[in-house]
Amino acid sequence: MPRRKLRSQGEVVARSRELAEELRAALGRLPDDDPAVVDAVWRGEALGTLLWALQLLELPAYDEPFDPEEVAAVELEGPALRDGEEIELERESARLWHWRARTTELQARGEVELPERYENFDQLIAATAMRGFEQGVLPAPIRGDFRAYGKIYRQLTPEQQAEAHSIALERHHALNWLCGEGSTWEDVPLDT
Repeated sequence: MPRRKLRSQGEVVARSRELAEELRAALGRLPDDDPAVVDAVWRGEALGTLLWALQLLELPAYDEPFDPEEVAAVELEGPALRDGEEIELERESARLWHWRARTTELQARGEVELPERYENFDQLIAATAMRGFEQGVLPAPIRGDFRAYGKIYRQLTPEQQAEAHSIALERHHALNWLCGEGSTWEDVPLDT
Protein backbone atom coordinates (compact mmCIF):
# COMPACT_ATOMS: atom_id res chain seq x y z
CA MET A 1 0.00 0.00 0.00
CA PRO A 2 1.38 3.44 -0.86
CA ARG A 3 2.27 5.40 2.23
CA ARG A 4 0.81 8.90 2.46
CA LYS A 5 1.73 11.71 4.79
CA LEU A 6 -0.82 11.78 7.57
CA ARG A 7 -2.30 15.05 8.69
CA SER A 8 -0.91 16.25 11.99
CA GLN A 9 -2.48 15.29 15.27
CA GLY A 10 -3.35 18.96 15.80
CA GLU A 11 -5.25 19.08 12.50
CA VAL A 12 -7.13 15.89 13.40
CA VAL A 13 -8.07 17.26 16.83
CA ALA A 14 -9.23 20.55 15.29
CA ARG A 15 -11.36 18.76 12.66
CA SER A 16 -12.77 16.50 15.39
CA ARG A 17 -13.80 19.55 17.44
CA GLU A 18 -15.57 21.07 14.43
CA LEU A 19 -17.40 17.84 13.62
CA ALA A 20 -18.37 17.37 17.28
CA GLU A 21 -19.88 20.87 17.41
CA GLU A 22 -21.87 20.18 14.22
CA LEU A 23 -23.02 16.81 15.58
CA ARG A 24 -24.12 18.21 18.95
CA ALA A 25 -26.09 20.98 17.18
CA ALA A 26 -27.74 18.44 14.87
CA LEU A 27 -28.61 16.10 17.74
CA GLY A 28 -30.25 19.05 19.49
CA ARG A 29 -32.52 19.52 16.47
CA LEU A 30 -33.66 15.87 16.16
CA PRO A 31 -36.14 14.53 15.08
CA ASP A 32 -35.80 17.20 12.37
CA ASP A 33 -35.66 15.61 8.89
CA ASP A 34 -33.86 18.62 7.39
CA PRO A 35 -31.15 17.15 5.08
CA ALA A 36 -28.50 19.31 6.77
CA VAL A 37 -29.38 17.80 10.15
CA VAL A 38 -29.39 14.26 8.75
CA ASP A 39 -26.02 14.86 7.06
CA ALA A 40 -24.52 16.26 10.28
CA VAL A 41 -25.69 13.21 12.25
CA TRP A 42 -24.18 10.89 9.63
CA ARG A 43 -20.91 12.87 9.85
CA GLY A 44 -20.80 11.43 13.35
CA GLU A 45 -19.38 8.34 11.58
CA ALA A 46 -16.52 10.47 10.26
CA LEU A 47 -16.02 11.98 13.71
CA GLY A 48 -16.01 8.53 15.33
CA THR A 49 -13.42 7.42 12.80
CA LEU A 50 -11.17 10.38 13.60
CA LEU A 51 -11.62 9.66 17.31
CA TRP A 52 -10.58 6.07 16.60
CA ALA A 53 -7.48 7.40 14.82
CA LEU A 54 -6.75 9.47 17.95
CA GLN A 55 -7.18 6.32 20.10
CA LEU A 56 -10.16 7.77 21.93
CA LEU A 57 -12.74 5.24 20.65
CA GLU A 58 -12.87 1.75 19.21
CA LEU A 59 -14.07 1.32 15.64
CA PRO A 60 -17.26 -0.77 15.30
CA ALA A 61 -17.74 -3.18 12.41
CA TYR A 62 -18.91 -1.70 9.11
CA ASP A 63 -22.47 -2.88 9.73
CA GLU A 64 -22.64 -1.13 13.10
CA PRO A 65 -22.76 2.67 13.24
CA PHE A 66 -21.20 4.67 16.03
CA ASP A 67 -23.69 5.87 18.63
CA PRO A 68 -23.90 9.59 17.76
CA GLU A 69 -24.64 10.60 21.37
CA GLU A 70 -21.53 8.76 22.61
CA VAL A 71 -19.35 10.17 19.82
CA ALA A 72 -20.53 13.72 20.52
CA ALA A 73 -19.70 13.31 24.22
CA VAL A 74 -16.07 12.20 23.78
CA GLU A 75 -13.59 14.58 25.38
CA LEU A 76 -10.54 15.31 23.24
CA GLU A 77 -8.15 14.75 26.14
CA GLY A 78 -4.96 12.73 25.78
CA PRO A 79 -5.21 11.90 22.08
CA ALA A 80 -2.39 9.97 20.42
CA LEU A 81 -2.54 9.45 16.68
CA ARG A 82 -2.36 5.78 15.70
CA ASP A 83 0.48 4.39 13.63
CA GLY A 84 0.31 5.32 9.94
CA GLU A 85 0.29 1.69 8.83
CA GLU A 86 -2.72 0.90 11.01
CA ILE A 87 -4.55 3.94 9.62
CA GLU A 88 -3.69 2.93 6.03
CA LEU A 89 -5.05 -0.59 6.62
CA GLU A 90 -8.29 0.83 7.98
CA ARG A 91 -8.49 3.26 5.05
CA GLU A 92 -8.23 0.31 2.66
CA SER A 93 -10.96 -1.49 4.59
CA ALA A 94 -13.23 1.58 4.37
CA ARG A 95 -12.50 1.88 0.64
CA LEU A 96 -13.49 -1.75 0.05
CA TRP A 97 -16.69 -1.43 2.10
CA HIS A 98 -17.52 1.73 0.16
CA TRP A 99 -16.74 -0.08 -3.11
CA ARG A 100 -19.10 -2.89 -2.11
CA ALA A 101 -21.90 -0.43 -1.34
CA ARG A 102 -21.38 1.47 -4.60
CA THR A 103 -21.21 -1.75 -6.61
CA THR A 104 -24.59 -2.80 -5.21
CA GLU A 105 -26.07 0.57 -6.10
CA LEU A 106 -24.59 0.70 -9.61
CA GLN A 107 -25.51 -2.91 -10.28
CA ALA A 108 -29.13 -2.21 -9.35
CA ARG A 109 -29.20 0.70 -11.80
CA GLY A 110 -27.36 -1.26 -14.49
CA GLU A 111 -24.68 1.45 -14.63
CA VAL A 112 -21.52 -0.54 -14.05
CA GLU A 113 -19.46 -2.40 -16.56
CA LEU A 114 -17.99 -5.72 -15.52
CA PRO A 115 -14.21 -6.13 -16.01
CA GLU A 116 -13.50 -8.59 -18.84
CA ARG A 117 -11.88 -11.30 -16.74
CA TYR A 118 -15.06 -11.86 -14.71
CA GLU A 119 -18.13 -13.68 -16.01
CA ASN A 120 -20.47 -12.03 -13.50
CA PHE A 121 -20.57 -9.66 -10.54
CA ASP A 122 -20.65 -12.50 -8.04
CA GLN A 123 -17.18 -13.56 -9.23
CA LEU A 124 -15.83 -10.01 -8.97
CA ILE A 125 -17.28 -9.55 -5.49
CA ALA A 126 -16.02 -12.95 -4.31
CA ALA A 127 -12.50 -12.22 -5.60
CA THR A 128 -12.50 -8.80 -3.91
CA ALA A 129 -13.85 -10.18 -0.63
CA MET A 130 -11.23 -12.94 -0.55
CA ARG A 131 -8.37 -10.60 -1.49
CA GLY A 132 -9.46 -8.16 1.24
CA PHE A 133 -9.59 -10.99 3.77
CA GLU A 134 -6.13 -12.24 2.73
CA GLN A 135 -4.76 -8.70 3.13
CA GLY A 136 -6.26 -8.47 6.61
CA VAL A 137 -8.62 -5.59 5.83
CA LEU A 138 -11.92 -7.49 5.60
CA PRO A 139 -13.55 -10.18 7.73
CA ALA A 140 -13.79 -13.69 6.31
CA PRO A 141 -16.20 -13.75 3.37
CA ILE A 142 -19.44 -15.67 3.62
CA ARG A 143 -20.48 -17.58 0.49
CA GLY A 144 -18.31 -15.39 -1.71
CA ASP A 145 -19.45 -12.03 -0.39
CA PHE A 146 -18.86 -9.48 2.35
CA ARG A 147 -20.48 -10.41 5.68
CA ALA A 148 -22.83 -7.73 7.03
CA TYR A 149 -25.70 -7.79 9.51
CA GLY A 150 -25.09 -11.51 10.04
CA LYS A 151 -25.74 -12.39 6.43
CA ILE A 152 -24.46 -12.10 2.87
CA TYR A 153 -24.17 -8.50 1.68
CA ARG A 154 -26.20 -9.14 -1.47
CA GLN A 155 -29.12 -10.22 0.76
CA LEU A 156 -29.29 -6.95 2.71
CA THR A 157 -32.58 -5.11 2.85
CA PRO A 158 -32.68 -1.68 1.18
CA GLU A 159 -32.50 -0.07 4.64
CA GLN A 160 -29.44 -2.12 5.58
CA GLN A 161 -27.81 -1.30 2.24
CA ALA A 162 -28.42 2.42 2.80
CA GLU A 163 -27.01 2.28 6.33
CA ALA A 164 -23.95 0.26 5.28
CA HIS A 165 -23.33 2.70 2.42
CA SER A 166 -23.52 5.72 4.73
CA ILE A 167 -21.20 4.14 7.31
CA ALA A 168 -18.61 3.24 4.66
CA LEU A 169 -18.84 6.61 2.90
CA GLU A 170 -18.29 8.65 6.06
CA ARG A 171 -15.45 6.47 7.35
CA HIS A 172 -13.79 6.43 3.91
CA HIS A 173 -14.06 10.23 3.78
CA ALA A 174 -12.49 10.67 7.23
CA LEU A 175 -9.64 8.24 6.55
CA ASN A 176 -8.86 9.66 3.10
CA TRP A 177 -8.73 13.16 4.61
CA LEU A 178 -6.54 11.90 7.45
CA CYS A 179 -4.19 10.32 4.90
CA GLY A 180 -3.74 13.66 3.13
CA GLU A 181 -6.24 13.28 0.30
CA GLY A 182 -7.81 16.55 -0.85
CA SER A 183 -6.70 20.02 0.13
CA THR A 184 -9.75 20.59 2.37
CA TRP A 185 -12.35 18.46 4.15
CA GLU A 186 -14.88 19.35 1.46
CA ASP A 187 -12.83 18.19 -1.53
CA VAL A 188 -11.70 14.76 -0.35
CA PRO A 189 -11.81 12.27 -3.24
CA LEU A 190 -13.79 9.09 -2.60
CA ASP A 191 -12.78 6.95 -5.54
CA THR A 192 -13.38 3.27 -5.08
